[in-house]
Amino acid sequence: MSDSQKIESAYQAAKERYAELGVDSDAAMARLAEIAISLHCWQGDDVGGFEVKEEGLDGGGIMATGAYPGKARTADELRADIEKALSLIPGSHRLNLHASYAETDRKVERNELEAKHFAAWIDWAKANGLGMDFNGTFFAHPKAETGFTLSSADESIRKFWVEHGIACRRIGAAMGKALGTPCVTNMWIPDGYKDIPIDRKGPRERLKKSLDEMFAEKADKTCLLDSVESKLFGIGSESYVVGSHEFYLGYAVANKTLLCLDTGHFHPTEVVSDKISAVMTFVDEILLHVSRPVRWDSDHVVILSDELKALAAELVRGDYLDRVHIGLDFFDASINRVAAWGIGTRCMIKALLMALLEPTKLLQETEDSGDFTTRLAMLEEIKTLPAGAVWDFYCTNQGVPAQEQWLKEVRDYEEEVTSLRS
Repeated sequence: MSDSQKIESAYQAAKERYAELGVDSDAAMARLAEIAISLHCWQGDDVGGFEVKEEGLDGGGIMATGAYPGKARTADELRADIEKALSLIPGSHRLNLHASYAETDRKVERNELEAKHFAAWIDWAKANGLGMDFNGTFFAHPKAETGFTLSSADESIRKFWVEHGIACRRIGAAMGKALGTPCVTNMWIPDGYKDIPIDRKGPRERLKKSLDEMFAEKADKTCLLDSVESKLFGIGSESYVVGSHEFYLGYAVANKTLLCLDTGHFHPTEVVSDKISAVMTFVDEILLHVSRPVRWDSDHVVILSDELKALAAELVRGDYLDRVHIGLDFFDASINRVAAWGIGTRCMIKALLMALLEPTKLLQETEDSGDFTTRLAMLEEIKTLPAGAVWDFYCTNQGVPAQEQWLKEVRDYEEEVTSLRS
């Protein structure tokens, strides 16, 4: 029996088992194929970007640890790596780009960026049938060295970053228009204090003022969706972050923006899966940035953890899939970077498949009847249902390698392409 025949046979047995619980596995796979995951470009080059820098200027960046060989050095190399990753991931997806990945032949300040500086990315996305999302880059810049950007007390610095945000929204709108799908343009800033501040109010009032100025130009929501992202703490802002969860939740509710929930941006005992139904009672749509914190917001590669499965389950149980935009946000320079995309994205999709295969109607009926004994027992029994057989069949139908075969293609690509980069 060939591998494809084994996968087909295993799937048919799984299909029958799920049918016994009232689950249509074919319908689950069809729904899964409609869900796009936004792959983050910065996994491929360790959050470096391609800005033309002044001599002697340290570009800085968010810290990626490790020195695995073969990092993308140019935009063309990064695009090639992303294409390879996409060829190993079932479904049709998106690209998430940071402003620092502009392609220019000279130094262009961030408040002067235009859509033309991302033309190659837009053309590439169109050729590959991808939607695009976009992020302002409010870090790794001389005007961010004080630790304050949109909430800065220095008016010239504050205005500079407001202008950057406005530029990013216009770029995002151009991307959405060109590609025929709304571009989620997300704003995260690093503003905060390492130690205990006296004035917590002032920076937040300035941040609100800056956001109001940035969002003054109304968005065409067929092209642009605005999102704001909170954080509990960061390196250098351990004691106080201006853009806290409470701040941005209030802003999103009051101003009808998307709220970005990053799975690494909360206290280690908090989980985003529990927040979804709470915030979506008050906001129309959310953006998820899915990463894996290990003791802190370390952005490890996503794995099929209990929390990832719980996150996906909440999206399905609450019928939120059409109101949620799923993006990934991790970067690991200690392992093969293309493999990191493959591992993380395949796990995210696998978690969604497991959620779509859950006998939610049966579980809900059990809960509604007050039979919590059966509810708990069934939640444990479904953990060993044959979701893996459905996953393998889904990958095969989508034309990508099933099981661990995708890793061989990564190794071949490494030998033929990335290992040749010095």
